[in-house]
Amino acid sequence: MAGNTVTKEQVQEIMEKSEFEVIHKVFGKQCIVIALLPNGFTVVGESACVDPRNYVESIGEEIAKKRIENKIWELEGYKLQNALS
Repeated sequence: MAGNTVTKEQVQEIMEKSEFEVIHKVFGKQCIVIALLPNGFTVVGESACVDPRNYVESIGEEIAKKRIENKIWELEGYKLQNALS
């Protein structure tokens, strides 16, 4: 943490040090990604399309991981707020 700010580098480092379990084609149209963060906490991201014929694994995984990244921002912000209060 840099004072009172969560940084992009901080979030990126957490993402890089995390392990990911990827489950494709849930019901033919959904991707679920579970991240095991460096501290042992797990975060789940998901994505889905309306029509299974439009499902593209790489896009589904990218969206699900981006949602995990967004959750990490929230978690790190919460952690920082607690430290500052």
